[in-house]
Amino acid sequence: MTKKAPRRRAHTAAALMKAGLAAGAAVAAVAAVRAVRRRPVPLRLRRGLAAAGLAVRGGMRYAVSAPKLFAAAGETRQELRHDLALQTAEDVTETLGEMKGVLMKLGQMASFIDDGLNPAVRKTLSRLQDSVPPMSPELAAGMVTEELGGPPEQVFAQWDPEPIAAASIGQVHRAITRDGRAVAVKVQYPGIAETIAADLNNAALLRRMLRLVAPAQDVDALLDELRERVREELDYRREAASQQQIAAYYRGHPTIHVPDVIPELSTRRIVTSELAGGVRFAELASWPQSERDLAAETIYRFVFRSLYEVHAFNGDPHPGNYLFHPGGRVTFLDFGLVKHFSDDELWPLMQMARYLCVERDEEGFRRNLELAGFLTPGAPVSTEQVIERLAVFYATIRTPGELTITEEYASSVVRQFFDVRSPLAPYMKVPRSYVILQRINLGLFAVLGQLHATADWRRIAEEIWPFVQAPPSTPMGEAETAWRASRPRPAGARPGGSQPSASQPGGAQPAAAGPSSSV
Repeated sequence: MTKKAPRRRAHTAAALMKAGLAAGAAVAAVAAVRAVRRRPVPLRLRRGLAAAGLAVRGGMRYAVSAPKLFAAAGETRQELRHDLALQTAEDVTETLGEMKGVLMKLGQMASFIDDGLNPAVRKTLSRLQDSVPPMSPELAAGMVTEELGGPPEQVFAQWDPEPIAAASIGQVHRAITRDGRAVAVKVQYPGIAETIAADLNNAALLRRMLRLVAPAQDVDALLDELRERVREELDYRREAASQQQIAAYYRGHPTIHVPDVIPELSTRRIVTSELAGGVRFAELASWPQSERDLAAETIYRFVFRSLYEVHAFNGDPHPGNYLFHPGGRVTFLDFGLVKHFSDDELWPLMQMARYLCVERDEEGFRRNLELAGFLTPGAPVSTEQVIERLAVFYATIRTPGELTITEEYASSVVRQFFDVRSPLAPYMKVPRSYVILQRINLGLFAVLGQLHATADWRRIAEEIWPFVQAPPSTPMGEAETAWRASRPRPAGARPGGSQPSASQPGGAQPAAAGPSSSV
């Protein structure tokens, strides 16, 4: 014991010295930021400095607390770490909530991907989903005037100046139209296009952030897809068209509701749709498990029915975009990040799930992985390693039987997705066309895990898979089957089993819980 004491003191002194150096560097960085702020700086630089400020403040926070952490032990040290994490989460939430734009979207993703986050920390970050600082009533009214040709009090019979929701690029107000319809008016933040352009042009910052959250992926492909999708999201006319297409498809569905768009009150920076009621995700979490299971089944059916029938995927499956009602009824909101897929893009994804889950043909699965561009052809790894690496993504649908999707499972999907130590990592990537589908792995399972949802996901998948089209396996499935039989096929729907232009052998199948999704 007497020989170890000096070494321990030396280690402690070294740690304190490092903490002091970190604090000094942080102070110097703050001084530099303040010096730059004394003169006008471009928007891109201001955004970069604000993001850098998060890291600076985090470094200072941990440097100042280092002596306490070194001195503490056991539960006391855990409490200190928890407090530090909570302070950092508060700082991130406030900063990104004020910044909005692309960086706030990354914060939203972090809020519902649970990979070991402390519940209190995640709850703090979850405010980014539907409760961020709004713009002033005057700014909102000015945008309505500019886009719709008159102040909101003239355009609408009634206008609520206080928003009911605020998100990354716009906020929502209640209103009553001149013909008496209750509507939700989504108003884009003035200047947000320039803000997002600054974020997207700050490639160095985005690359660093994407490498942190997706170290095993092709960051340039991710960045290109992010640019394209977010720029599309800025044009509310595209959002209105996607929302109306999906609303038309699901009209009359027993549990899925998408609000109709009011085209005459929608423009490039305003989208007006019917006002929907319902409770938020946080309240659903307090409902009986049976209700949460029904809500989860509806979300699952919506995601994959849209993919196969409409060939569209809403790339924002986070809790802030749902309103819940008893009996499994769910209203789906926010269609700004919709990706439309061609037959050629969907075909290999469908074949992957078909070969792995139905045909049990592992070599066929591998061939389609290579065809889609997920796996380098001829990679020096065995098919057994490929299956072992990707099995977690298909775990919910490989065999029939009730299965509960837990937060631990959702976390395991995230860990597997970002695992850079796997022997497959050098040979796998997410092709640009499929980047948005990763939100199934990183979003849908996180939502279902938080609901602790139980169902026979395989049987539900068989109902939806175009090459199986099994009979209904649940009461909701029976109601959906009756709905499908009673309606004409909407213009936006396409047969799920349609082959790509260059026809290939085999049947069609969904974007499985694999590299791209989970049915």
